[in-house]
Amino acid sequence: MNQFDLIVVGSGPAGRRGAIQAAKLGKKVLVIEQGKRVGGVSVHTGTIPSKTLRETALNLSGWRERGFYGRSYRVKEEISAEDLRQRLIITLNHEVEVLEHQFARNRVQQMRGKASFVDQTTLEVVKDDGETLLVSATSIMLAVGTKPFRPDYMPFDGKTVLDSDELLDISQLPRSLVVIGAGVVGIEYATIFSALDTQVTVIDPKTTMLDFIDKEIVEDFTYQLRDRNMKLHLGQKAEKVERLDDGKVLLTLDNGRRIVTDMVLFAAGRMGATDTLNLPAAGLEADSRGRLKVNPETFQTSVPNIYAAGDVVGFPSLASTSMEQGRIAARVAVGAIAMEPQKYFPYGIYAVPEISTCGLSEEEVKERGIAYECGIARFRETSRGHIMGLDSGLLKMIFSLKTRRLLGVHILGEGATELVHIGQAVLNLKGTVEYFVENTFNYPTLAEAYKIAGLDAWNRMGEIKPTA
Repeated sequence: MNQFDLIVVGSGPAGRRGAIQAAKLGKKVLVIEQGKRVGGVSVHTGTIPSKTLRETALNLSGWRERGFYGRSYRVKEEISAEDLRQRLIITLNHEVEVLEHQFARNRVQQMRGKASFVDQTTLEVVKDDGETLLVSATSIMLAVGTKPFRPDYMPFDGKTVLDSDELLDISQLPRSLVVIGAGVVGIEYATIFSALDTQVTVIDPKTTMLDFIDKEIVEDFTYQLRDRNMKLHLGQKAEKVERLDDGKVLLTLDNGRRIVTDMVLFAAGRMGATDTLNLPAAGLEADSRGRLKVNPETFQTSVPNIYAAGDVVGFPSLASTSMEQGRIAARVAVGAIAMEPQKYFPYGIYAVPEISTCGLSEEEVKERGIAYECGIARFRETSRGHIMGLDSGLLKMIFSLKTRRLLGVHILGEGATELVHIGQAVLNLKGTVEYFVENTFNYPTLAEAYKIAGLDAWNRMGEIKPTA
């Protein structure tokens, strides 16, 4: 009864996709989830909550209409934390219901409790009521995700000094917020609260941010943030964080600067949630950040029958890539053929404004010594951009001068995470600049920016010279 073909620890994007894939192949599958409800970090504290918060903030604040009606325009005059939470609860309930139904429909068994290794094929599960159970499987997949990094020197209290998980439970919106960490999570929350007219300050010891994104995109993004009065203290470190008697927080930076704020969000990295798994019993070892090393093609760990997928294996730590990792790992684990994933996948940053990228950045193209040309379109150049009142946003494409193939697409602005898929398809199908020049796009749309950017590059690249 407690013997399975595959046991999956964790029910986030990687875990659920892997479990369902194995079940569809006729295997007996068990999912162990220590949370109260299935879904993992993605559903409860990560991807879905932060994107729901973003959408609610943009809708209630009237952010998208301010290009027409001015910066003081608001849909709802007084926006409360409860306004944000109501939509969040509805969305999360729906996500959980869909996932529960998928598990039931595919006959995936579920178990609530904390799992830890007894040996390479056996797990001990401690249930909420204290009952202990042993389960074993031919293969085991670890899809436990990550948790916020919480250093000892930060005076976390869940009210004024919080991590990104705790931020979702705040009782009232702060008038001022300091975000420590200019990574993806920190920047997403910083810009969301800025859209709600909170005075936001971002602090990071690095002098740059989002280094994996094309530099021109980051420069434009940075200009937009500063234009709306966000403070960016890059290259500076918060040496001391103190709670004051009046409920505020005092930060002292390494350059002597002092900042008083209503709330501090610490978002400087995440840790793999592997500390309770008793990895040594299975012959496994995590790195200093709790992550597991895997074969990037099969997602096998150093122990052949144990696999890991999702955020726990590190970059790129996206829900989309985690799903594919889980699916591939499950297929390999049960002996099915797994196709190699497409070379180029999109990366989305749900900040305000959105950023999405696929393929090589201009810096990477230069490093590889490829002769190239760029094409750029501003959203304000499109009729749809005028209709929407957009005064910012751009789409950038990079083409090889030798092959004329698309090498990378980078988008900043409204709908970037949706628009990028056109470029992704052309990249993976090895399309050239001629595709964008000769193709017809719906009018008026933001996707028309592809045509404008394509023409921008083509005008400098010239037509293909006919061969004799």
